[in-house]
Amino acid sequence: MKKSVTILILILIVVTFVGALYYLYQKNAEDPTVYDTETAQTTTIVKKTVATGSIVPRDEVLIKPNISGIIEEIYIEPGQLVETGDLIARLRIVPNVSNLANTRNQINTAQIALDNQKKNYDRQKALFEKGVISANEFDQAEVAFRQAEQNLIAAKQTFDIVKTGTTSGLGSDANTDIRATVPGMILEVPVKVGNQVIESNNFNEGTTIAAIADVKKMIFEGKVDESEVGKLTEELPLEITVGAIDSKVFDAVLDYIAPKGNAENGAIQFEIKGTIKNLDSTFIRAGLSANASIILDKAEDVLALKEGLIQYDSKTQQAFVEVETASQNFERREVELGLSDGIFVEIKSGISKEDKVKIWNPIVSPFANR
Repeated sequence: MKKSVTILILILIVVTFVGALYYLYQKNAEDPTVYDTETAQTTTIVKKTVATGSIVPRDEVLIKPNISGIIEEIYIEPGQLVETGDLIARLRIVPNVSNLANTRNQINTAQIALDNQKKNYDRQKALFEKGVISANEFDQAEVAFRQAEQNLIAAKQTFDIVKTGTTSGLGSDANTDIRATVPGMILEVPVKVGNQVIESNNFNEGTTIAAIADVKKMIFEGKVDESEVGKLTEELPLEITVGAIDSKVFDAVLDYIAPKGNAENGAIQFEIKGTIKNLDSTFIRAGLSANASIILDKAEDVLALKEGLIQYDSKTQQAFVEVETASQNFERREVELGLSDGIFVEIKSGISKEDKVKIWNPIVSPFANR
């Protein structure tokens, strides 16, 4: 019995010993892990956020008529430059029957009053010439007669304006002549000859006949998400790229952040505006889509490492890297981090440009073993 136990124990010892030898052999047969290294580099780190929007004129003026009518002539077209006072269009008035009847009645009333004052004037004149009345009384009769004449002329002019939109003596001030109120470029003409237009008044915005803007003063108008708006302040620099203009970046400055957001597609969006500074001779069409890179912070010519090389202590969360001291021998170095753009991070202290930093989490291509 004792002999059997002894043999069993010896067999277990031999099996364990052989297993250990096999394990050690397999470990020695494996290729040792070799870590690559990278060095820090001097670069410029820019932290920014992106807003989408479009390019629009800073001031766009809508030309509207001050009298209703039908477009008789259009003298401009989109893209044309105009000056203040240039003729844009001419209207043909469709008179209101009620107003026409009222003004005709005013003419008749004024004519009756004039006839009455004419008779009185003739009587007073005859009496004055005979010395019956004083010069003061005659002057009063003459003034009343002249006023009656003017009232008749005014009533006839009012009738002409109601009927045709103009009258003799108005010249360029005729209501039927629509003129540019500011200098600039015609952006659009949304009406055609024959269209009926409505006057602009307290109860109606009126029909737009043309839109005019100074295309040399353009701004970026876009929207940012509520998660980003808290990082923005006025006067931040912008870099504007326009999809229709290749390889051209326009500098701008953020000068407006909406105090109130609007819900769009389940998210709160805030409107922003930025003035473009370096248009030069580049012509940007109003309404072109554009992207604005809002520069939140910038560090120029600083020592930087890739974010992926930074490790963090599990307890203290202190950032550190592993620096090669000899071939495949590394030591831990704590580093002070600065600005990050998500790819590179500024290294304020801890390593130099010559130090070789261990790539501890290399990204292996899925095609490497194929």
